[in-house]
Amino acid sequence: MPLIASSTYQAPFWLPGGHLQTIVPALARKAPQVTCQPERLELADGDFLDLEWFNEGRSRLAILCHGLEASAAATYIQGMAEALIRRGWDVLAWNYRGCSGEMNRLPRFYHSGASEDLQAVVEHALATHPATELDLIGFSLGGNMILKYLGERSDHSPRLHRAVTFSVPCDLACSSKTLGTLFNRSVYMKRFIDSLAGKIRAKQPMFPDLLDPAGLKGVRTFKQFDDRYTAPLHGFRDAEDYWARSSSRQFLSRIRIPTLLVNAANDPFLGPGCFPREEAEASDFLHLEIPATGGHVGFFGGGPEAWVERRALEFLGSILSEICQKMDLRHANDVADR
Repeated sequence: MPLIASSTYQAPFWLPGGHLQTIVPALARKAPQVTCQPERLELADGDFLDLEWFNEGRSRLAILCHGLEASAAATYIQGMAEALIRRGWDVLAWNYRGCSGEMNRLPRFYHSGASEDLQAVVEHALATHPATELDLIGFSLGGNMILKYLGERSDHSPRLHRAVTFSVPCDLACSSKTLGTLFNRSVYMKRFIDSLAGKIRAKQPMFPDLLDPAGLKGVRTFKQFDDRYTAPLHGFRDAEDYWARSSSRQFLSRIRIPTLLVNAANDPFLGPGCFPREEAEASDFLHLEIPATGGHVGFFGGGPEAWVERRALEFLGSILSEICQKMDLRHANDVADR
């Protein structure tokens, strides 16, 4: 029953509340770009994904999945990549369709349930990289995509090792409702809607018969945007159908590799449906951790290496490995001293 009873994360005393714990880390932290080897992955449907590698042919590889309207260059992605690289991983950070700075070719974009794109990236990595262990790490929308991918397929490669996800809206309808409250709509949702609307306008000349920017008038919520654009472009009936079919919570019971889900209790993006306690209690593989604080993809403080990075590495086993290596080294020194 991997429901983690307590968490090691505690927000700094001077940073109270889920809103500040969400906003301050996004503004305060910087991370260097460490995934600097680009590759364009051509997809079977004629579209493409832009990948960014740190690739030295190591035995462990982590694939990193970003959140809504972010990219592989996001600070939390590059910070995680840097921490992994220091511990001996290669890293593949990928941009969703339309998120790399170049608009994708097809009318469709990406969405929370686009696990087929993650599958294409995983299959490409398995085919081209020699790693014997492949780990998945995702944030927010990227975490939902990972959990859905893991639960909807039972034929994963034995090289697929573990997964770690943070701040996951695993019940999309519940999360959309939470983000639709007055304060959240003005602080967070407006930013997302403005960014998504910009992509509709940028792609409209490519597909003038499919994309009508006039539909953006009056759009203030995810329900309105998803009804008018996300659902019809991606084969869903409406926003509710998109949320129901793309939410990862329904797939959690089928996950069959060790997986960590960390959702802060004060995350302003998440409603009560995004804390799947029952599924974790019934699972041998899903570990649910609910820190009291942390905000959304925040978890600020703790030194130069963020808590999410230390927590991910702990779960993936690097800390145990380092301890064992130190013990082996001490043992070797003791033998030499004798």
